[in-house]
Amino acid sequence: MTRSIDFYTKVLGMNLLRTTERPAQKYSLAFVGFGNGNADGQSEIELTYNHGVDSYDLGTAYGHIAISVPDAYAACEKIKASGGNVTREAGPVMGGDTIIAFVTDPDGYKIEIIQD
Repeated sequence: MTRSIDFYTKVLGMNLLRTTERPAQKYSLAFVGFGNGNADGQSEIELTYNHGVDSYDLGTAYGHIAISVPDAYAACEKIKASGGNVTREAGPVMGGDTIIAFVTDPDGYKIEIIQD
């Protein structure tokens, strides 16, 4: 859980909004997002740790999340400087002119960076 919280807060610049510990149910939650947790319509990512589970399968039904940024090139440089893993450098999407990049979190989940 700490590794994932560090990635989303220190590498992607999100805020840790709140945590929940459920020892009787054997899980812990952390919610991260770019706001302060009070804004209507704010998106959040829920990170879950199931106690006693050492690894998870990524699954085939999940693709990725996407985050909009003003400058995808600068975002990639900042992510790399913070120790993040850029798996597709910023550049135009195939067949278009939208600038995108991809990064991978510590558990292998993909995050698309889209220049707005």
